[in-house]
Amino acid sequence: MSATFLNIEQLSALYPEEWLLLGNPIFERTKVMGGIVLYHSKDKKEVCYLGKDKTDGYDKITLAYTGVSRPMRRLGIMKRLS
Repeated sequence: MSATFLNIEQLSALYPEEWLLLGNPIFERTKVMGGIVLYHSKDKKEVCYLGKDKTDGYDKITLAYTGVSRPMRRLGIMKRLS
């Protein structure tokens, strides 16, 4: 993994449609603008579980997705309430 800070455009080009665990991320309001890639995968659960041990020494970490977000699914109970 790289120990270099990358902006969101670079991250999207290097890791298209992947989940990224980022160390020392930079935010603009609630949007991730860049960070240091600690772990990446197409599988979000893999990033969460296997990336845990790679976070030592970082003040902040976050999870980011470089693809287009899908609309949130409605759960069965929410369908009945709407």
